[in-house]
Amino acid sequence: MKQSISLIALVVPDYDDAIEFYVNTLGFSLIEDTPQGDGKRWVVVAPPNSSETGLLLARAANEAQTASVGNQAGGRVFLFLKTDDFARDYEAMRKKGVHFEEQPREETYGQVVVFRDPFGNRWDLVQNRAGNH
Repeated sequence: MKQSISLIALVVPDYDDAIEFYVNTLGFSLIEDTPQGDGKRWVVVAPPNSSETGLLLARAANEAQTASVGNQAGGRVFLFLKTDDFARDYEAMRKKGVHFEEQPREETYGQVVVFRDPFGNRWDLVQNRAGNH
């Protein structure tokens, strides 16, 4: 039996602002943007050439959801963007104005840097060393 996580719901304040960042700044692919009625949309983005997991961009629909925007993990790094070329992606993101919280660093598992999306979610950009997940 094979199972995988196909989507992670990410609460955002606005669909189009989220698409702008993830697609035009990070270079993700817009997989789907389907109206669901009453202003709701099924919006899925994923890193280029990703085949396992995507982000379902879910617009906050009430006060509780709005309060969770950017803090779905209680302030911890929430999402991990794995790359095959850390220097290339770090430089491209930096040039597009992505907010980095620190300078890139070497860890036992590889290179990593923490960044925030415009909504406050903390991410790791990471390139693992061979043999590390």
